[in-house]
Amino acid sequence: MNRLTSKLSNLRSSNQKALVAYLVGGDPDLDTTLDLMHLFVDSGVDVIEIGVPFTDPIAEGPTIQRAHDRALKNDVSLKKIFQLVSEFRKSDKETPIVLMGYLNTFISHIDLVQSNREDGIDSILVVDIPGELNLHDYGIDNPNINTISLISPTTKDNRIELIAKNSTGFIYYVNLRGVTGSSNLNLDEIKNNIGKIKQHSNLPVMAGFGIKTADDAKILAESSEGIVIGSSIVEMINEESNSKEFDRISNYLKEMKAAIS
Repeated sequence: MNRLTSKLSNLRSSNQKALVAYLVGGDPDLDTTLDLMHLFVDSGVDVIEIGVPFTDPIAEGPTIQRAHDRALKNDVSLKKIFQLVSEFRKSDKETPIVLMGYLNTFISHIDLVQSNREDGIDSILVVDIPGELNLHDYGIDNPNINTISLISPTTKDNRIELIAKNSTGFIYYVNLRGVTGSSNLNLDEIKNNIGKIKQHSNLPVMAGFGIKTADDAKILAESSEGIVIGSSIVEMINEESNSKEFDRISNYLKEMKAAIS
């Protein structure tokens, strides 16, 4: 069984919620990214999501856009991120890893993605393809990788059904209209839309975008199987990139994990 599928299944069976934490690969550098991945796990993170740097990250707010720019200036590529994951796997063979990126990157490195083995990544979230499609539709057919789809507040009901049935791994519910890092969560709308998704799929639903505080996390975990935190972490990484003192991030993640437990 895919490592991500197994992890989320075990959490669900024990009535626990998943904490998914995001960072951009290579921001501020690849060695620091590796250290942060281990810090994430030590701080209670269940799934690591790595943003693959891209020149036009259209779904991202300013915080993550700037992180993509910094990583690209370091010449970080998908190949280097795969090497990063291989290094991480030398000491951690259990934590699921999701790559979040854009179609051009994965198509340009299709051979690399096709050769991914069980000890590599576990899932890919391609931001800029319709949710009714998946990696197989673009020639990527690797049984070790599943496809995560996005559903937003503006997704029509008929598309929710198609996307939910097409997804594997988990379904990523975008909490709000806008880009990563936005705010103003509409909790009633979120609960209602996640309920619609669950009518069409037994997959876990993760709520992401706009989660900043422990209170946000606690409330959203009540209607989902877990939460995804990105912009807040990326901002803290940047603020501490010179000192490399990341205790604040560790404490923040522990607080989030406690809030959803």
